[in-house]
Amino acid sequence: MSEPQTDDRVASTLEELAQLEDPKARAINERHGNDYGVNLTKLRAVAKALKKDPELARQLWATDDTAARLVALLICKPKEFTADELDTMLREARTPKVHDWLIGYVVTKGPHMEALRERWMRDTDPVVASAGWALTAHRIAKGTDDGLDHDALLSTIESQMSTAHDRLQWEMNTTLAQIGIAHPQFRDRALAIGERLEVLKDYPTAPGCTSPFAPIWISEMVKRAEA
Repeated sequence: MSEPQTDDRVASTLEELAQLEDPKARAINERHGNDYGVNLTKLRAVAKALKKDPELARQLWATDDTAARLVALLICKPKEFTADELDTMLREARTPKVHDWLIGYVVTKGPHMEALRERWMRDTDPVVASAGWALTAHRIAKGTDDGLDHDALLSTIESQMSTAHDRLQWEMNTTLAQIGIAHPQFRDRALAIGERLEVLKDYPTAPGCTSPFAPIWISEMVKRAEA
C-alpha cells in the first residue's frame, strides 16, 4: 500500500469515528478516565471493515486519538511488534481502555508476553507495573502459571495492595482472586488476605455481577466450578 493511500485511510477512519461520536457515551466513558465517545460495537464494526492492516494500525496509533487507537489494536497483527515497541505503546497508552485492550488483544497474543510480564512487574511506574500484574493474573486464569512463585506473589500483595495506586491495586486484587480460585492449596491464605485488607469490599456491583472483593469473587467462582 502506498503512503498517500494509507494517509487517506487514516483521515477517512478519523472522520468516520468522529461521525459516530455520542456525547452521552463520552460522558460515561470520561467518568472512567477514557476520552472517547464511540459505541464499542460500532467501533468494532469500523475495524472489521478495515480488516487486518499493520501499517494502517501503526498510523492510527500515532494519531494519539483514543478511538483511533482502539481501532488500531483491533486491526494490527500482534506478532509483528517487538517487545520494545509494545513497551513504548504501553507507556503511551494514556487511557485505561487503550491500556487494557493493548494487554488483552495484543500483548497476550504475541511472543513477548512473558518477557514483558517480568519487565513490567519490576517497573517503578505503578500503571506500567499494573500491566505486569494483569499478565500474571492472565497466566493463572489460563492455567499456564507453572514456575510462578505463588507464595511470593501473595506476600507482595499482602504487604503492598492496600496502599497501591488504583490500577495497580486492581490488578493485584485480580491476581489474588485468581490464585484463590485456581489453587486450593493457597485458597485459605488468599481468602484471609482479602478479608484482612478489605480492598474493593465496598465496590459498587451491578445486579447479577460478581463483586471484585476477593473473598466473594473466590467463593463464587469455586462454587460455580463445583456445581
